[in-house]
Amino acid sequence: MSAQERLTDALYGLGWGTVKKLPEPVAVRLGRTIADLAWKQRGKGVLRLESNYARVVPDASPQRLAELSRAGMRSYLRYWMESFRLPAWSAERIKNGFDPKDVHHLTDGLASDQGVILALPHLGNWDLAGAWVTTKLETPFTTVAERLKPETLYDRFVAYREGLGMEVLPHSGGTAFGTLARRLRDGGLVCLVADRDLSASGVEVEFFGDTARMPAGPALLAQQTGALLLPVTLWYDDSPVMRGRVHPPIEVPEAGTRAEKTSVMTQALADAFATGIVEHPEDWHMLQRLWLADLEPRPADDASGERP
Repeated sequence: MSAQERLTDALYGLGWGTVKKLPEPVAVRLGRTIADLAWKQRGKGVLRLESNYARVVPDASPQRLAELSRAGMRSYLRYWMESFRLPAWSAERIKNGFDPKDVHHLTDGLASDQGVILALPHLGNWDLAGAWVTTKLETPFTTVAERLKPETLYDRFVAYREGLGMEVLPHSGGTAFGTLARRLRDGGLVCLVADRDLSASGVEVEFFGDTARMPAGPALLAQQTGALLLPVTLWYDDSPVMRGRVHPPIEVPEAGTRAEKTSVMTQALADAFATGIVEHPEDWHMLQRLWLADLEPRPADDASGERP
């Protein structure tokens, strides 16, 4: 393990060990202070966030983009402060911490026993939404996590999410898709963050006027298992409660090859994500390159600021 990896692991360990013990107002102030300091430094993550917002809000002035990136960093640090504190939250705090609209799409799908796939972008705090599902709806679910370095950091994230009631599968190894399909055929719930895919298997979509690549997995799972595919978008307001919306199901096209159906469904996912992002751009925590035009000069993408 390198010195940088040891430091990264230690910082995350400090977050889960210390921040969760802070009174909530103190944690909120701490998160905002860290966010403002990071924003003022104008590092790679902040500049990338601002560049991404420029695509979402193309008519924004430089001053507006700077305001958005500052709000975006505050939202991003709110995610981390909440995540560090979630293991210490009571069941009531979790139940009252998220208020989704149109949740009947999810509950009706679960009642049908046909399986449900929830697909989300990097909006708001999907860990909190997941904890709400396992606590308020008393429904466990399965998700996938990318293996992080060092391995001890990956283990921390797995333990954290399993502690919230999630089954976590490693993205690598080639067995995740089969396990997800089995869970869905059994009438279970699968949740996937699905707005960024740099692999060769990603599907090209039009996203805010340019081409990006998103994962094929949600659409393929829906086709293979007959499960409902539901986009979900999340956002914050000025209250301690996160808001969200469960969008209507994305249907499997009746005609076309599997690849053609996957392309149509993934584009529909991208369109649903875009509606949530354009309404609340500051809550989209995309601190990495996403559009293919941004990837071409530097194909080895910088993972700084990545949210597992």
